[in-house]
Amino acid sequence: GFESDFLVLRYSAGDKIYVPLDRLDLVQKYIGVEGSQPKLDRLGGPAWLRTTRRVKQAVEKLAKDLLALYAARSIAAGHAFPPDGPAAEAFAAGFEYEETPDQQRAIETVGRALEQPHPTDLLVCGDVGYGKTEVAMRAAFKVAMEGKQTAVLVPTTLLAQQHARTFTARFAPFPIRVGLLSRFQSAAEQKELRRALSTGEIDILIGTHRLLQRDIQFRDLGLLVIDEEHRFGVRQKERIKTLKQSVHCVTLSATPIPRTLQMSLLGLRELSLIETPPPDRRAVQTRLVPFDRELIQAAIRFELARGGQCFFIHNRIQELERIGRLLAELVPEAKIVMAHGQMRAAQLEAAMERFLGGKANLLLSTAIVESGLDIPHANTIIIHRADRFGLADLYQLRGRVGRSAVQAFAYLIVPDEAVLTPAARARLEAIRDFTELGAGFKIAARDLEIRGAGNLLGPQQSGQIAAIGYELYLQFLDEAIRAQRGERIDDAPIEPTLALKLSAFLPESYVPDSHQRLAFYKRLASAADQAALDQIEAQLADQFGPLPNEAARLVEVMTLRLLAKQLGVQKIESIEEGVTEVDVFLHFDRRRPPSPDGLKRRMPPGRPWRFVGEWSVAIRYRQTEWPSLYPIVRADLQRLVGCDRT
Repeated sequence: GFESDFLVLRYSAGDKIYVPLDRLDLVQKYIGVEGSQPKLDRLGGPAWLRTTRRVKQAVEKLAKDLLALYAARSIAAGHAFPPDGPAAEAFAAGFEYEETPDQQRAIETVGRALEQPHPTDLLVCGDVGYGKTEVAMRAAFKVAMEGKQTAVLVPTTLLAQQHARTFTARFAPFPIRVGLLSRFQSAAEQKELRRALSTGEIDILIGTHRLLQRDIQFRDLGLLVIDEEHRFGVRQKERIKTLKQSVHCVTLSATPIPRTLQMSLLGLRELSLIETPPPDRRAVQTRLVPFDRELIQAAIRFELARGGQCFFIHNRIQELERIGRLLAELVPEAKIVMAHGQMRAAQLEAAMERFLGGKANLLLSTAIVESGLDIPHANTIIIHRADRFGLADLYQLRGRVGRSAVQAFAYLIVPDEAVLTPAARARLEAIRDFTELGAGFKIAARDLEIRGAGNLLGPQQSGQIAAIGYELYLQFLDEAIRAQRGERIDDAPIEPTLALKLSAFLPESYVPDSHQRLAFYKRLASAADQAALDQIEAQLADQFGPLPNEAARLVEVMTLRLLAKQLGVQKIESIEEGVTEVDVFLHFDRRRPPSPDGLKRRMPPGRPWRFVGEWSVAIRYRQTEWPSLYPIVRADLQRLVGCDRT
């Protein structure tokens, strides 16, 4: 007499389980390790229990290692910087834009972290152009006012130069000296800079991985800022780890690498998100296109006609000359300059100065420009063979345009779909789908899905993740870390089942796409509180229109499930008693049932009810139609929540 949706799980011998939609919190999408194919188990077989037991043992050891690593930081002696004073207010007043709410929150979070007596490790994740550099400069100012030094580590020489210009201009009114260390400098210049750094004459040093070498000695380093950590290699990261043990560290990223993301989500690092776009910022229109001379010509000419500049990205240095000739033939009026990592320092610097100064309007380049360059007049980017780039790289490259109020365009040139690998196709679909402002965090999470979870501390963890999937692995790790910290872990949290004989589901006519329906079911079943349920309901209404009766009932059922969870009820079921009455049974969890006296005191007066066995009660209602029954049952459960336990 009622209709519902179920997820069908198929096992190796052809067995099936029908999972009710209100229990989809028990089902997780498998995210493993790239190239590893999971093996299906038999339903009820012992293999899964053996696998999870083995993984849990490995995870417990990892949790100890992780906590030891971060505990060492938490007890290490660090410098506690004083709260901001009038000088910091004067520096903040020099910011030419108005801070967005998220940016202001990130500034305050970093400021509070620097005031702690032990070294902090903070990740600031914000979309390209959302003001992460200003967050770093406020922190560097706070450190410099105490007479300590800041190291700003960036992945490319071009970004180091841009940061040096930005920092120098911003700190010019104050007695703070900014230095730049890069391959563009002569040996004599580098020698003088090392001397000034060791004597404390330089307050802020900006540089590439050259900054990590042993001959670079700070007089009194107080803060390490890392821009785009995923661009550094293993050896650099080991050196960074050494530096971070004794100084405060702030990592800036639009697309944090999966390991950094994992650490933050597990609460081992502080995470501050900047999701609010600057005023008037528009999302970049992203198009996947085949190689087409006329389209390339039209895209470049459109940008030049409105007085803008273009990037053309091709990541094969040996082919740049040929591509340059083609572009000169297609758009002879364009002023083209070339940039790549094998150019001599003076050549590369001159080419970038021409483009930055507006003397050239088309930059033909490798991915050397992907990090951090801020050129407001450049609002079209064409990426040739976009299938050869990683997802984070594509996202960073697209971030070179759209940094003003002008509508920007990104053209991703890809070969025939038959040539694309599944991973390349997934990356391209992700960069096309995540076009909204502030999508960097989502891009990082999707990158983790595509590339696989990899490992946290070493390759030995990959096999564990491949065996059970990333989500369950993280759940085990989270529980192990909490157990190591002495927190109480409930081995079997109550997950109520509802058997109410109602048509409560998302109709296909309302949410046509099955993947979207599944995602909404998962979110509804996993909602932690009523506020989360209300948010999902509002999103459904906003996206698909007013909720039909079946969808509205589904939200109501999930509300009862939340109340049942708080009350310690394992199952709610309804049984009709004739045509005028219905009994609602509450089957309590046997581990901590409510006391009989507590139930008696809290049961609504005049409501017929009775104990059924030792662990259940039946409440009788005279309303048999759901619209009138639901608010009464909800009110009764709310009244019973907080009952004394036996």
